[in-house]
Amino acid sequence: MINPIVYFLLFLKASLFSTGGFSNLPSLRQDLLARGWAKETDFGRSIAIGQVSPGPNGLWVVCLGYFTYGYLGAALALLAITFPPLLVLLIASRVSRIERYPWAQGAMRGVSVAVISLLISVVWTIGSQPGMDWRGLLIGVSAFGLALSQKVNIVLILALAGGVGYLLYR
Repeated sequence: MINPIVYFLLFLKASLFSTGGFSNLPSLRQDLLARGWAKETDFGRSIAIGQVSPGPNGLWVVCLGYFTYGYLGAALALLAITFPPLLVLLIASRVSRIERYPWAQGAMRGVSVAVISLLISVVWTIGSQPGMDWRGLLIGVSAFGLALSQKVNIVLILALAGGVGYLLYR
């Protein structure tokens, strides 16, 4: 039996910690399959419908909600994926009013330090993996250098890194 509150919270969590499109797929897949609330075919059908439907790629989640919990699931999924952007819009509308206050500037500096710390933590975690060697480090440092230059498109950097990685590791 699906608990609607937990169901909504799972979709909300996946939406909060994603960047749009299909980036919430791993979280939803793990959570829904672990609870037995979805089947692998539900994901395949949802993604296929999302690809052929007009509009943003993220709407595949509404199809997944429908396939796993009917109309209520579709409604809960829709609410869960629209709440984070709505929250960002509400906060953004207030930022212009409070950004001039010293406490807000200090808070933003604190958030910046936290984000940089998280990025360093991610880099450290990836760099300390058992499969990491000088070739992977070289690819990462080169990609980082290209990104810092801001003269090369990020998509091109990713394609170059993937191509070099393929050539070095095959």
